Amino acid sequence: MKRRDLERKLRIAGCLLKREGAAHSIWTNPKTGVTETVPRHNEIKENLARKILKSMNAD
Repeated sequence: MKRRDLERKLRIAGCLLKREGAAHSIWTNPKTGVTETVPRHNEIKENLARKILKSMNAD
């Protein structure tokens, strides 16, 4: 999955970008308080993308 597609799905679910790191971006869901790291690669493996979306309640 493309990183921008994953970020779009996170934004639609109400998640916010907390901060940018060198290798990862930190996203948080203010409704649940869950924080997740998203790698800054252009292409993110499908299994990892599904895990991030599931933990952020964005699927």
